[in-house]
Amino acid sequence: MFAKDALVATAGLMATGNATLAEAQTPGATSSKILDNKALVGRWFKEFWGNPWNPAIVDELAAPDMLLQYSLHAPRRGRADVRAFMIGFRAAFPDLSFAGAADLIAEGDYVVGRWVGGGTHTGPAFSDFLLGGLPAASGRKMRFTGTTVLRVKNGKIAEEVGLDDGLTALMQLGLIRQA
Repeated sequence: MFAKDALVATAGLMATGNATLAEAQTPGATSSKILDNKALVGRWFKEFWGNPWNPAIVDELAAPDMLLQYSLHAPRRGRADVRAFMIGFRAAFPDLSFAGAADLIAEGDYVVGRWVGGGTHTGPAFSDFLLGGLPAASGRKMRFTGTTVLRVKNGKIAEEVGLDDGLTALMQLGLIRQA
């Protein structure tokens, strides 16, 4: 009787989309790991990408060799490089802020988040974009969306790779002209 009940429960969890086969067969450990990963990423989004930002979050939640990669900027590797990127980005865009646009989705070591955000360029010249730069205090605003996949390893963020609507941001900033 127990095996049949477990099979029915497994099928029910999978049919509702609430668990994979592995999660349904070991719900405690896997579900806990997924919830922990989602909480970690939620905190990262809030304290790294939100406003105000918490510079200490890089040492606390990022793996020593973390990869940060988005289409607007060159890839960054390691805590010091990730921190330097954000310091420069926030100096140029002091009101920079990104927030979740939907619930986080998690599977194993991966967490996926949709976001929206932007800021106003009121700071120093900024040349970190792969396509052009901005003179100091241009006053230009950007607001755009994206989706990010983060990989968590040993309780730290090992990778953050995102696909953003960089074209929209670059047009808003005047670095690409509309046709």
